Amino acid sequence: MRQLTWRWTILVLTVTLLSTQNFLKAADDKATGGTVAVFTIGGGIAEKPVDEELSFLMGSSPDSFLSLTTRMKKTIGDEDVKAVVILAGNTAPGLAQAEEIHGILTDIKKAGKPVYVHADALMTRQVMMFSGASEFCMSPSGYIFLNGLYGEQVHLRGLLDRLRIKPDFITMGAYKSAAETFMLESASPAAAEMSTWLFDGMFDSTVNAIAAGRGVKPAQVLSWIDDGIYSAEEAAKIGIIDSVTYRQDLVTQIKAKHGAGVSFDKRYGKKSQQQIDLSNPFAALQLWAQILSGPSKKKSDKDSIAVIYVEGSILPGSADGSLFGMSSGAYSTPIRKALDEAAEDDTVKAVVLRVDSPGGSVVASEIILDATRRVKAKKPIVISMGNTAASGGYYVSCASDTIFAETGTITGSIGVLSGKFVTTDMWKSVGINFSPIARGKKAGMLGSAAAFTEKERARMTGWMEEVYGQFKGHVTAIRGDRLKKPIDELAAGRVWTGQQALEHGLVDRIGGLHDAIEFIADEAKLNDDYEVRVLPRPKNFAEILMGDLGGDSNKKSKTLSLEASVSEDSLWKAALPLMQGLDPNRVTAVRQAIQQLGIVSQERISLSMPILITE
Repeated sequence: MRQLTWRWTILVLTVTLLSTQNFLKAADDKATGGTVAVFTIGGGIAEKPVDEELSFLMGSSPDSFLSLTTRMKKTIGDEDVKAVVILAGNTAPGLAQAEEIHGILTDIKKAGKPVYVHADALMTRQVMMFSGASEFCMSPSGYIFLNGLYGEQVHLRGLLDRLRIKPDFITMGAYKSAAETFMLESASPAAAEMSTWLFDGMFDSTVNAIAAGRGVKPAQVLSWIDDGIYSAEEAAKIGIIDSVTYRQDLVTQIKAKHGAGVSFDKRYGKKSQQQIDLSNPFAALQLWAQILSGPSKKKSDKDSIAVIYVEGSILPGSADGSLFGMSSGAYSTPIRKALDEAAEDDTVKAVVLRVDSPGGSVVASEIILDATRRVKAKKPIVISMGNTAASGGYYVSCASDTIFAETGTITGSIGVLSGKFVTTDMWKSVGINFSPIARGKKAGMLGSAAAFTEKERARMTGWMEEVYGQFKGHVTAIRGDRLKKPIDELAAGRVWTGQQALEHGLVDRIGGLHDAIEFIADEAKLNDDYEVRVLPRPKNFAEILMGDLGGDSNKKSKTLSLEASVSEDSLWKAALPLMQGLDPNRVTAVRQAIQQLGIVSQERISLSMPILITE
């Protein structure tokens, strides 16, 4: 009865959502004068796609980074497309994603199709991303903050001191600074040095891209950045943008240039949405029956390239999705299964592992790496690094002979950390005491009652050195003589940009996701008649709904121990009142830092990069 009630509740929600959306008009109505493809780009863009039917039902668009950029690239060879319009949001995606979009817009323009970008407000990364447009324009009274790149490292030691919690962490490598989040109140000299070369690299990539896009010298871009703030009118006057115009007036200009009959297609390249007569209750019931009947998609027998994602913190096991919030993180079980499926499926001719992760679990990283080896034994595999592929994100990349990264990708961080929090003084401060009972000399070494003794620290360090040696061994085994320096001069937790990693031999090529796809298609000797297939296939509405209604809690990964959950929850509740209404970037960074405790507390060791805020 409870499940039936839930189903009818979801049915009502589904019909309500459908009735409030403008889904009754077929999307394939076309004007006779050609098409202007319109794309909206702003904010963070998820790597992993969502099932299109689910997105349709929930009233949103399934614009993963792959689907967005694939649709953009499609305009290049589409004779019906006369021009491309980009509507800029108020924020930008990550630096590597922005670089790839910049390159695609350049390719569209080279194909002879004008690219029009319109914005109301712009920040530095957006100026870089859109700088190569044929016509880069803004609304009157718009503004630009072309003020460079800013970053911060997060330190929670002061908060821990206030709570009377003592952090006790061990790291492998002088530059493995993730533990500094908890151990120090400010950056160590090694961490400050690393941040300097990292931001130098990201800044150079940004400046050079703007210079190339606007057709000026880098020195001119540096001059613009030093002044920092511009009205739209001032920006147009000095060449940062091309013109100042309202969006409606831009539409008029485009019609004047390309013909009054052009159609502006905001859904270019997306599936046409079927018409649904919601006034007919039987039609709604038929729709519901189709949803509950399960997947309607038949497995394709075409040659394909599988794209498999490692997005978010790398975690062991698996986590079920929910209709009201998909589980985040790169869980080892579904990724391993997807890689095994790709290895065994004869229609999959090659694999792209797309990595956008700051790292995480050692065990989960090793499981994923082992699965990539099984793929490599049977067919070509290539790594495509997104905004971040560091620590565990670099670890899982070590089986491929070829690694792609954008110049601004954050990668490396080859190192290991471990530790715990000593909470005895915190409990005493509120009148709670514990009487220890132990059997075995090191029985309490993992507990929070006391810091590591010298002998316990020595044993922990020995174990960590073994894991660190394994990590370095994976890197040297696959990179070989491509490494430009001894591994110890590249590891020790050092974080690099993609360009710096290329110069050191840690990656092989500068390029984005589509460059990796085209490369591996050539390696697999595929002609143009192949498809790109995402594995695992995104779950549809029925699969997620049945998973929720089934109530099988055993499927959910228990990634946090009780100790970790208590520590994370307590720290977050203590910090939250201090952050209400403050900078959301800083709040997010603090939350991420606290969440890292779950991995360390569960596995006692972690492959995580330091938390960095970048704007």
